[in-house]
Amino acid sequence: MRLAPTDVLRLGLLGPRTRKARTALSVLGIAIGVATMLLVTGIPASSGEALDERLAGLGTNLLNIHPVAIGDHQEPLPTTAVAMVARIGPVTSVSAVANLHAVARRSDLVDPNDGSGLSVLAARTDLLPAVGAQLSSGHYLSEATSRFPVAVLGAAAATRLGVPSIPATGGSLPQISIGNRWFAVAGVLAPVPLAPDLDSSVLVGWDVAGRLLDFDGHPTVVYVRADESTLDDVRTVLPATVNPQLPGTVDVSRPSDALAAKRATATAFGALVLALALVSLLVGGIGVANTMVISVLERRREIGLRRALGARRGQIRLQFLAESVTLSAAGGVAGTALGIGAVAGYAGWQGWPVVVPAWAAGVGLCGAVLIGVIAGGYPAIRAARLPPTESLGAT
Repeated sequence: MRLAPTDVLRLGLLGPRTRKARTALSVLGIAIGVATMLLVTGIPASSGEALDERLAGLGTNLLNIHPVAIGDHQEPLPTTAVAMVARIGPVTSVSAVANLHAVARRSDLVDPNDGSGLSVLAARTDLLPAVGAQLSSGHYLSEATSRFPVAVLGAAAATRLGVPSIPATGGSLPQISIGNRWFAVAGVLAPVPLAPDLDSSVLVGWDVAGRLLDFDGHPTVVYVRADESTLDDVRTVLPATVNPQLPGTVDVSRPSDALAAKRATATAFGALVLALALVSLLVGGIGVANTMVISVLERRREIGLRRALGARRGQIRLQFLAESVTLSAAGGVAGTALGIGAVAGYAGWQGWPVVVPAWAAGVGLCGAVLIGVIAGGYPAIRAARLPPTESLGAT
């Protein structure tokens, strides 16, 4: 007679219910294997995510565009450069600054030619996210303040001009002289590792620079961030995009060396994860196979009795195969939970983001079931081939 699925499951649970200690050890073996696989995938993934965040802080996807000097002549970047670059699909952010060749002074009593080694730059309101800059105090330029005589100081510029910070409470803002005009200082930047030139710069709004400081609208440097996977392609098309008529007058910086390091790290992690995952699953499979072979040897009388009562060989095979799959599946579930918990705990201890690849959890569960089928195959066939008379006579 044909066994119903519920009967197969009941027979598969017969061995685990009657041999609880051995079942627990078998489940533990496969659980450790699956948990190990999740550990060797989750910990490198979490570490890699933390490394990616640190490398991203080094500007792996940041490109700088400058005009090229040909002899004594330098063709300026077009006034439409920012708008044209923003139309490139993989570009995520773009901004620009322009050197105004003006002098910034703490007071109008200072020598008009003494600029303290500072640059006065016209800056767009979207500059900070493009270069990864942060404010130390105060506020950055907005659409409203960029139309008025308001300035933001770089970290070094603030020190040289004697304005180290902007008070958080209300009150009058410090003032500096730029091009013999008074500007209120609204904010001070923290040091900018990706654009160190900004540290010794005084930033004013794009609009007010054109109205009060004779700015012609041509940017000096354009900052571009793009998707890392297409960064090389974006760099290739940037000169022709910025200046279609004279692409040779546009220079684009090469991607940061940190990007190459990031790609090499991802490759190394991938090879390590694959090797360790295969080893961990192999160890778990050997444990289940050993358990099932011993189970067949110990249960020969049971097998002989079932055969004498009419059980066919296929049903005996199905019984032991179901038992093997049950052990492996239970170990897979326990190992997945154990592995995720271990990854979360270790990543939290290291201060990393918790990353457990979904494919690893899926492979762990499916792999455990597959291991049960493979590991239980030979013992199930061996059990089905035992002659009833020989089995019943076993001691």
